[in-house]
Amino acid sequence: MRITVATFALSSVFLFSSVQADEIAKKGAELGKWTQDYDAAVKLAGEKKVPMLLNFTGSDWCGWCKLMDKNVFAGDPWKKYAADNAVLVTIDFPNDKSIVPEEYVERNNKLKAEFRIQGYPTYVVLDSDATSVLGQLGAGQGKTPESFVEEFEGTVRFSAAKVEAYCKDNPDKAEAFKADIAEKKDIESEFMAWLESGPKQTPENDKKFKGFNER
Repeated sequence: MRITVATFALSSVFLFSSVQADEIAKKGAELGKWTQDYDAAVKLAGEKKVPMLLNFTGSDWCGWCKLMDKNVFAGDPWKKYAADNAVLVTIDFPNDKSIVPEEYVERNNKLKAEFRIQGYPTYVVLDSDATSVLGQLGAGQGKTPESFVEEFEGTVRFSAAKVEAYCKDNPDKAEAFKADIAEKKDIESEFMAWLESGPKQTPENDKKFKGFNER
């Protein structure tokens, strides 16, 4: 058995009625509103200097996806936060093919491959340049709008805008802070290289995996 991101994810599937957090736009993008229009979202994120949340989902069949839509994204605390702080993009792989415009199907598959998505839902957080990966979040039965806001905030603390603001407010700590961020990126690169080598699930490799998280 090989260690993958999916290996450490929850594997149980719950069946829920389909509950969408909001209507998902097929064209255009607005802050805090879900859209399938990736290009419009990228443009908006760059203009507003806010991070992007890519929701890789199977909207009409994935139990965990429906759970998160109902328990997290439909909640007012999340909606109020996202309205000023995030560009939301749905990258959908539904059973009902009419849900996703034909023009987005190939692009969605390319994004899935680019970000090495191995299960749904997976939430990839990008900086406002739509290139720098700030982190990856997952689903959870006990997650709430408030807890997800906290997770998202913890992930975007290393965004370009946040770093710039921190360094401006703390000039005496700026150099050390930037050095810490560089070290974090090095650790993440090392981890991904190790993961892609296909390590077997052994006690030794479990220990190494935990070590990466601690670092």
